[in-house]
Amino acid sequence: MLKSTCLGLALLLAFGAGANGVFMLVSPDGWYAAVPGVTTTGPFNQHFIRDIGLIFVLVGLGLLTGVVRPAVRTLLWSATATWLGGHAFFHLWEVAVGICAPSALLRDFAAVSLPAILTGFLALWSWGQDRRA
Repeated sequence: MLKSTCLGLALLLAFGAGANGVFMLVSPDGWYAAVPGVTTTGPFNQHFIRDIGLIFVLVGLGLLTGVVRPAVRTLLWSATATWLGGHAFFHLWEVAVGICAPSALLRDFAAVSLPAILTGFLALWSWGQDRRA
């Protein structure tokens, strides 16, 4: 039961990250206008948005590959958790130094902090599976 839940969660996160990344690559201006709070963080930068879009596509591919290739799951899920966790901590730092209002943490939680937390749990679960094997 736990295994199927973790694999299902990884699929959900993979498709979410991948869809976000594709949106960023295909329509950076549309993504910039559509995502709440983005316009308040700085001017539109098509190159930067596409760079980050590539990262989100890779995060999605890493999660998806981990679902179908257990031998590399812990490595890939740990790498994705590291990037997503760093991204979430960067958002916390922006609030801590006064760049963004504390309300940004609540606004960004579902799209930034929650995927980082869940992917971290997936990496830990996978690591535990490896240790048992």
